[in-house]
Amino acid sequence: MPKAARVYVRYVEAVNRVLGRIVMYLIFVMMGVLLYASFSRTVIGMPVNWAMEMGQFLLAAYYLLGGGYSLQINAHVRMDLLYSRLSPRKMAFTDTLTAFCLIFYLSTLLIGGISSTEYAITYKQVNYTSWAPLLWPIKSIMTFGIFLMLLQAIAIFFKDLARFRGEEIA
Repeated sequence: MPKAARVYVRYVEAVNRVLGRIVMYLIFVMMGVLLYASFSRTVIGMPVNWAMEMGQFLLAAYYLLGGGYSLQINAHVRMDLLYSRLSPRKMAFTDTLTAFCLIFYLSTLLIGGISSTEYAITYKQVNYTSWAPLLWPIKSIMTFGIFLMLLQAIAIFFKDLARFRGEEIA
């Protein structure tokens, strides 16, 4: 593989590894927000109107910012009915082909995310709830997470192509 592909894979995987490990701890922030909502509703008797939405926003950030890391460590869902019976070289070939579908899907999602984020910024879009938070921050985070997953999918494509050719990219 060309040196540029090796450098690309190394840097993309480093960014996704660091960000993924940091974002893992958002689950505790989300648990804290939801625990606070439950406590304020049942013990204090004063429910907060922002907690459920904030929990949803944190969950979206959690799984989209961690998506690239999940792809990197191969922790995503895969249908292994036939795949597990293939030789390592055929697995790499299959992964190379399916990477195109993933890259197309993530590219389409990224285009939609950019458009939606641009709309939210331009028109100061808010959620139609009593809390009415601005939506551009979470849409920006979601779009950035999709972008990182796209970069990781391209890195995986390079790694699978190298594996198919009998090489390794560490």
